[in-house]
Amino acid sequence: MTDGFNLAAMPSADGVWHHLHLAPEALGAGTPALPDGAIVVAQGAIAWVGAHTDLPDAYRPLPSHDGQGALVTPGLVDCHTHLVYGGQRANEFAMRLAGASYEEVARAGGGIVSSVKATRQASEEALFDAAVPRLQALLAEGVCAIEIKSGYGLSLAHERKQLRVARRLGEVFGVTVRTTFLGAHALPPEYAGRSDDYIRLVCEEMMPALAAEGLVDAVDVFCETIGFTLAQTEQVFQAAQALGLPVKLHAEQLSDMGGSALAARFGALSCDHIEHLSAEGIAAMRQAGTVAVLLPGAYFTLRDTHLPPIADLRAAGVPMAVSTDHNPGTSPALSLLLMVNMACTLFRLTVPEALAGVTRHAAQALGLQATHGRISAGCPANFVLWPLGDVAELAYWLGQRPACSVVRQGRLAVDGMGLHRMSPLPEHPPLSPHQA
Repeated sequence: MTDGFNLAAMPSADGVWHHLHLAPEALGAGTPALPDGAIVVAQGAIAWVGAHTDLPDAYRPLPSHDGQGALVTPGLVDCHTHLVYGGQRANEFAMRLAGASYEEVARAGGGIVSSVKATRQASEEALFDAAVPRLQALLAEGVCAIEIKSGYGLSLAHERKQLRVARRLGEVFGVTVRTTFLGAHALPPEYAGRSDDYIRLVCEEMMPALAAEGLVDAVDVFCETIGFTLAQTEQVFQAAQALGLPVKLHAEQLSDMGGSALAARFGALSCDHIEHLSAEGIAAMRQAGTVAVLLPGAYFTLRDTHLPPIADLRAAGVPMAVSTDHNPGTSPALSLLLMVNMACTLFRLTVPEALAGVTRHAAQALGLQATHGRISAGCPANFVLWPLGDVAELAYWLGQRPACSVVRQGRLAVDGMGLHRMSPLPEHPPLSPHQA
C-alpha cells in the first residue's frame, strides 16, 4: 500500500471561519455555547476565537470560510489505543461468547500472546498497511490526536517495529501521535516462568534503546493478576523516571491491586480501565492530577458488570477521559463517538462530561493539555464542524457517523460537509507577525 495521503495538499484553513455554533467545550469548561462564533486561523494556528460580532478589524480582510451554521468542537483525542498489531482475534470473541473468561482465554495461549505471534511475523510495511484503515476510520470521525501503544512485540526488535510504524502514521496522515512503550504488556513465551528476568530486559535494554531513538513519549505497564506485579511495575516506573519519561498504567481492570496509587506516586499521566478502583486510589489520583481513562469498549466486549466508580471520581474532581482502547482482543472499536455513547449509557456520564472526556481531559491524559482538546489562541488549528444542531447528538446517534469536516493541523483534512467545494477560497499570503 502506498502512503496515499498528503496533508500539505489539503486546502489551507487559514482565514476567518464564521457562521459557527461553538459548543461549550470549544471555549473551555463552564463556558456557554456561542451560536454565532468565529475562529481565525493563521499559519496553521488559532489566532483568535469569539463572537463574530467581536471580530477584530485586522482580520476582516482575510479569506472567509462559511461554516454553514455547523456545530464546532475541538478536534477529538483518542488517548488509549493499541492501533498497530498483526492479525485479529475474532475466534477469542467467539470463545468468550461460549463461556470462557478473559483469564481462561489468556491461560489457554490466546489473548495478548496470540497477537504477539502475529505481530512478530508481520513486516513493518505490513503492520503499517494494516493500521492505515483503522487510523483513517478514526480520523474521519474527527480525531486530531491519538496515542498508539506498543506491547505486541515483547522484544526490542519487534517493539521498535511497532513504534516506528506509529511514528510513520503520524507523519503520513498529519495527526498528532503520542507513542507509549508497553513492553510490560505480557510475558513473552521465551520468558515463561521468568517474569523478573523479562522485566530487567524491559528496564535495562529495551526502554533505554527505544528512548534513545526518540520512539517513546510515555511508558505503560499492564499491572494485573495475569500481567505484572506491583513490585515489577514499580521497577518499570523507576526506569522510566530515570530516563525522564512520564508513566501511565493499565490499572484495576480485573481486580484491585493498588496500581493506581502506585502510579499516582510517580505522577502518572493517567490510570486506565479502573473498574475496580478503590477510594484510596481515587484520593491518590486526585492528589497527583492523574486522569482516569474510561474504556467502555472493553467493558462492553468483555461483558463486564463491575462499573468504574464514576460518582466517586466525579465527587473527587478527578478528570475523566474516554477512549476507544482499540485493540484486537477486547475492544475492536473504531468509533470514538460510539465510545461517547457507551460512556453515557453504560457509565452514566453526562454529555458535557463525555465530550470533555474525548477533548480536554483526553489531551491531559497524553500531556497535551496546552495544545490539544480546546480551541484557544496559540493552539494548533484542530477543530471539527458537525452537521448537527445540538451537542447531545454527538452522544445520541448509534451507528451514524455524521459527515463532518475536520480542520487538522491547519488544513481542511476531511470535508464531509463539502465546505471547500461550496466556497472556493482565494490564495492569500500568510499573516504578518504583528497580525498573528
